[in-house]
Amino acid sequence: MVMRIEDLDPRAQSREHAELLMEDLHWLGLDWDEGPYFQSERGELYAAAIERLGARGLTYPCFCTRAELHAATAPHASDGTYVYQGTCRGLGAEEVMRRSALRAPATRVRVPEANDPRGTIDFVDETYGAQHEVLATECGDFLLRRSDGVIAYQLAVVVDDGEMGVTQVVRGRDLLGSSARQTWLARELGYEPPAFAHVPLLVAPDGRRLSKRDRDLDLGVIREHERGPERVIGLLAAAVGIAEPGEPVDAHELVKRFSWDALRAHRDDVVADESFLA
Repeated sequence: MVMRIEDLDPRAQSREHAELLMEDLHWLGLDWDEGPYFQSERGELYAAAIERLGARGLTYPCFCTRAELHAATAPHASDGTYVYQGTCRGLGAEEVMRRSALRAPATRVRVPEANDPRGTIDFVDETYGAQHEVLATECGDFLLRRSDGVIAYQLAVVVDDGEMGVTQVVRGRDLLGSSARQTWLARELGYEPPAFAHVPLLVAPDGRRLSKRDRDLDLGVIREHERGPERVIGLLAAAVGIAEPGEPVDAHELVKRFSWDALRAHRDDVVADESFLA
């Protein structure tokens, strides 16, 4: 178990917040064998990976602004995300120089054409089963580095998983759509892709993800009201069928009874309303 702080965005680079996060995990009874590692300190590794891809002609500069992408009437993937249409893919050297003088470009990676079998990714998710994606039609050429120099999540986690020897990734089902991109990118960089397991989310009554930005209930408030960690773990475990309703459970005890079969049978998102927290 590796502790990795994914603080690529400068707005997220707070050691104070990272320490609080790790303190909350320890309070819950969760621990790790290695780390913490901070992505904000690993920029040279990510830059080297982009150079390796660039040397094979797999990257190109992109000058599209976020506003232009959102305004485009292009196809969208099943999750509503924009499918990049390759607007900057064929720019000549002279045009790249002209545009670079006006604004810094982002960096995109070229995915195989839709009829190229190398761009068709199949894998089995531990919870949601067989997955099939054609990169060209589901996401298009995706970002490796933003125009402000910030490394994209898709690249950073692939490099880190590969360099750290990560063999299994368990995360929220909202990231299931990233798995095909990361599998393909790992192979292009010479890494063995990890196995993936996605789990349902704890969501607000209106279906959105809980977030600090929306001032949703967080673990700090729960701790202030003296609800013990066994109570919190028990609520989450019961929601996915591996504990009885109302049963307090210790995190280490829960390991002994964990079952992927139970999770597959309870893979809908869980609503965190008053009844859930009562």
